[in-house]
Amino acid sequence: MTHTALPILFVPDLVLLPGMVVPVELDDASRAAIDAADAGSDGTLLVAPRLGDRYASYGVLATVERTGRLSSGSPAAVLRAGQRARIGSGTTGPGAALWVDVETVEDDAPVAEEAREHVRELAEDYKRLVVALLQRREAWQVVDTVQRMSDPSVLADAAGWASYLSDERKREVLETPDVAERLELLIGWTREHLAEVELTDKIGEDVRDGMEKQQREYLLRQQLAAIRKELGEGEPDGSDDYRSRVEAHPGLPEAVRTAALTEVDKLERSSEQNPEAGWIRTWLDTVLDLPWGTTTDDSTDVEAARAVLDADHHGLDEVKDRIVEHLAVRARRAERGLQVVGGRGSGAVVLLAGPPGVGKTSLGESVARALGRRFVRVALGGVRDEAEIRGHRRTYVGALPGRIVRAIKESGSMNPVVLLDEVDKVGSDYRGDPAAALLEVLDPAQNHTFRDHYLDLDLDLSDVLFIATANVVEQIPAALLDRMELVTIDGYTEDDKVAIARDFLLPRQLERAAVTADEFTITDEALRELAATFTREAGVRQVERLLAKTLRKAATRLATGSERVDVDVADLKDLVGRPRFTPESAERTAVPGVATGLAVTGLGGDVLFIEASAHDTHGDGGGLTLTGQLGDVMKESARIALTFVHAHADELGIDPAFFDKAVHVHVPAGATPKDGPSAGITMVTALTSLATGRPVRAEVGMTGEVTLNGRVLPIGGLKQKLLAAQRAGLTEVFVPLRNEPDLDDVPAEVLDALTVHVVGDVLDVVRGALEPAASSGSSTTSSTTSSDGERAA
Repeated sequence: MTHTALPILFVPDLVLLPGMVVPVELDDASRAAIDAADAGSDGTLLVAPRLGDRYASYGVLATVERTGRLSSGSPAAVLRAGQRARIGSGTTGPGAALWVDVETVEDDAPVAEEAREHVRELAEDYKRLVVALLQRREAWQVVDTVQRMSDPSVLADAAGWASYLSDERKREVLETPDVAERLELLIGWTREHLAEVELTDKIGEDVRDGMEKQQREYLLRQQLAAIRKELGEGEPDGSDDYRSRVEAHPGLPEAVRTAALTEVDKLERSSEQNPEAGWIRTWLDTVLDLPWGTTTDDSTDVEAARAVLDADHHGLDEVKDRIVEHLAVRARRAERGLQVVGGRGSGAVVLLAGPPGVGKTSLGESVARALGRRFVRVALGGVRDEAEIRGHRRTYVGALPGRIVRAIKESGSMNPVVLLDEVDKVGSDYRGDPAAALLEVLDPAQNHTFRDHYLDLDLDLSDVLFIATANVVEQIPAALLDRMELVTIDGYTEDDKVAIARDFLLPRQLERAAVTADEFTITDEALRELAATFTREAGVRQVERLLAKTLRKAATRLATGSERVDVDVADLKDLVGRPRFTPESAERTAVPGVATGLAVTGLGGDVLFIEASAHDTHGDGGGLTLTGQLGDVMKESARIALTFVHAHADELGIDPAFFDKAVHVHVPAGATPKDGPSAGITMVTALTSLATGRPVRAEVGMTGEVTLNGRVLPIGGLKQKLLAAQRAGLTEVFVPLRNEPDLDDVPAEVLDALTVHVVGDVLDVVRGALEPAASSGSSTTSSTTSSDGERAA
């Protein structure tokens, strides 16, 4: 080490290490230092870094190679750094520069062989790291320079050129004279930087690969689009940009949006040749086409809604009241700011049960119009596949959502009126039970999370107004029936039919036949005759067909010269033919052993004649034969009736020898299956009539089941049966005592036309229904008094 006095030049934000040659911009202080070096130290000066406000304790001896100007015109000098030196105390010297005492620092080589070997190993490790870093940057010339360096100290001081080292770290290298320590510091820093470079390069490579893939796919898609355009096979707008469609959809629930984006990710990762891509597109189209978040505002005018229902349908007060009540509740909830749309259990499920032609389906359309909702009809008749309700799973080829989801999609809103037509005609087979699938749809406590197999998403059906229709309630599974509110539409009276024909059917048929009201008239008596003798139905479909036939005949007459056509009762035969139905009870019951019963079929109420006959067996003993396609219930009723008559033979005035004969009970129309618990008292009456030889009164009909001890059990469908009795021309009807409350539902005009006896004992039926023994063949009413009471309207 040697000491000498040298002018010092502090360089801001620059660290010179031995071996470096750099230009330095000159200011007054720098010029003074260089001038002092030229004047007093043979051109040598000490260059030390100044980082911020901190002055270094080490520097390097430097010589001035040349002076000149930078490209910017500023004066500069090129300095070559030499040996390390430690800065001592200040001293004096010529010129205006600052002079300091300088102690040079030699790079002492290790004495021991092990130490020298350790330094060489460190140098090789550092060189490998530097070369690897330079190769990543493809700096091949610098690589050759580094590999030619053999002096560990020179290799370490070459770090002054490393751009990845901060000035603070370079200053630390400058102030570390020991070569081994310098190399260890540099190895650690270089490894850190190399790891960062590798990670950055990997990320950059991945980004470049992704960009190249996207650019390649974009180019291929553009080419594919051009090819399809040339072939005339263009895709629909928006078929590719599913992600933006999902993200921009305003009404998608968050769970649905998440599921849709997951499918979009799969679609974007799959190739066009993957068949799953087509399934995903179809699923996304289905989901995006559903009216998520779209609802219609319900009308809150209760009086206007009732006016709409009254204008569309005659009568049907019970179902109209139910719809108006539903609307009134929603209107009050809206006034109080309570939740109206959606929510658990807020939906309504109404079952309209009744015979065909009474207006169940058209009533659903009127309800939608009254509420201001959209209407969609789902026909369930004959559906046997559960997937028709819940949808197919997406794994099947040609999978589709169920009819419920398709109905929501078709309606365009999440709160339509959905009419489930003919729900009693849903079947079941090996493909599942659609009625069981309907349980979740029609349960207000569950349908807020209805899950279709195809969508596999929760669909809120709680605000959908479901209206189901059925002809026979007994054919609906009990669990399904329990989830619906039953409203029965039992049929119309003759007065109702005349009013419906006048107000609804006739205007529609006039329009279809292109006949004006000035050219055609029909009297109310003629309409009543059409309903009474030309048809015998609970609804008005056949009446409308006859009106259409009448108007076609009228249109023909008008086209052949007639100015107008007026139809009265006498004109009906020429227009629609002879009457098809005439009262036949008197004819059928003219002989003993025939009784008139009342029944309910899928077409509404009807009269049912039960015939009994007996013949000698020539000593072979009596027996009971049943014909007429009777079900198990009616067969039991016949056996119970015979047993009861046998047990009460003395009370009924029957000769015991009668029971030695073979008895045959027949219910005509044998091609039609018949069953039900309402023919018991009719069979007792028919057998008693046969055994006593007293005919049943022609104007009497009856309905009710019987027990072995003669009690009359209640039955169902009383209103439909009484309507059928009135249509058939009966004037007296025996009904079970326990059905007396059901008479409140029967129209007043029907009760005015019928004398209804409520009975609890079958003997009262027999006494009131048979012709008196003293005057067989003449009718009397004195014997029709029931011990349990009578209700005659």
